[in-house]
Amino acid sequence: MKKIICLLVALATFFPLTVYSKSENAPVDSVRILFIGNSFTNRNKLPAMFDSIAVSQKRAVSITSVLKGGERLSGHLRNPRLLGLLQKGDWDFVVIQEQSTAPAMSTCQVMDEVYPYARMLDSLVMAGSPKAKVVFYMTWGHKYGYNKPVPEYPTVNSYEWMQHRLITSYLEMAYDNDALCAPVGMAWKRVREERPEIVLYDNDCHHPSPIGTYLAANVIYTTIFPKRYQTGFHAGIPASDAEYLQQVAQATVLDNLTLLNFH
Repeated sequence: MKKIICLLVALATFFPLTVYSKSENAPVDSVRILFIGNSFTNRNKLPAMFDSIAVSQKRAVSITSVLKGGERLSGHLRNPRLLGLLQKGDWDFVVIQEQSTAPAMSTCQVMDEVYPYARMLDSLVMAGSPKAKVVFYMTWGHKYGYNKPVPEYPTVNSYEWMQHRLITSYLEMAYDNDALCAPVGMAWKRVREERPEIVLYDNDCHHPSPIGTYLAANVIYTTIFPKRYQTGFHAGIPASDAEYLQQVAQATVLDNLTLLNFH
């Protein structure tokens, strides 16, 4: 495994990325969490929202993020800084988010272009942090389906079918790697069905609004700390809506522990 890491570092070229870190002054007994993803994690600063929820629950967490807009898992494997962080290890949880459309494509395409890189990232996490738990961050379908229609694969061109494919692919990634799945897309689907007036999307119809990011942060928090809670951190969202989103996030995780690969 060390040879693989060294080879990837040797082949890598540096590219700009966003790093959120709140680890310098964290207590030594903090839960150490690494977020790997792109703009779906970076938009509205999801790691910082997660941290605010943790603070409200008196949870000591140390968070580092490696994020680049539009990046695929395969691209992250060419990032020497990320590879160094994984090799250094000592992570408790590593949250991994793939590009928003890649896991929604045909099964053959996902098997070729997503699953191998998810497996490689999981292996690198385990090599540096044998006791860590990987969490695959299930994203949501675009509001009206993929905004670049794919004639040869029409299921991606509607929200409902795009979301169905994302759910399947992320659960498969969790099962294949003995990892957990943070079911943000499942919670998103429930909110769309129950409270369509809640604006989960940004104006581009695929990135999250601050409300969507708040929902995602609560789902991921519940996945890492699987118990019910109530937080006064509302991220500027009306209290009644924030509390509803908290409840949906928690129920989506805690009512589906077997499905999400909790043992």
